[in-house]
Amino acid sequence: MMLAPVALFTLIAAVTAGAATQTTRAVANLVATRGSSVSGRVTLARAAGGVNVTAEIQGLSQGAHGLHIHEFGDCSAPDGSSAGGHFNPTSEPHGGPSDEHRHAGDLGNIVADKQGNARLEYLDGRLALDGPAGVLGRAVVIHANPDDLKTQPTGNSGARLACGVIGVVRSE
Repeated sequence: MMLAPVALFTLIAAVTAGAATQTTRAVANLVATRGSSVSGRVTLARAAGGVNVTAEIQGLSQGAHGLHIHEFGDCSAPDGSSAGGHFNPTSEPHGGPSDEHRHAGDLGNIVADKQGNARLEYLDGRLALDGPAGVLGRAVVIHANPDDLKTQPTGNSGARLACGVIGVVRSE
């Protein structure tokens, strides 16, 4: 019996995925949505107790901006809407990164200085890189407004300024 090319590819992918090692680092390079000049990079690294999140963003207005992982790794829409809603594999309410109940994708706020530059670094105990609740292949989005950490389901964080798909970083 000969397998069709698609079936053969699916079989090879399934076997390869089972033999793969755990991802240790991933990155999302953020690209501006239409009308925005925001860019940056979010790095996610496996660590004891969770995932280290490091975000470096440029081109923002001064102040706080919501930062989230969204459900789809699709930044093709000019306004970033193709990334879908916040990543929420456990059907939790929206919240802040230190809340017991929150979307896995709720990373809170990043604060920009007068020059529009922002940096955030923290350990997130709720994130996973791999597995059914993993963030690989999903999108990181930075928003125009602060996340109020309570309004359902988005935190009232406004328009999407930049979007980037989370991909695996080659081992060093």
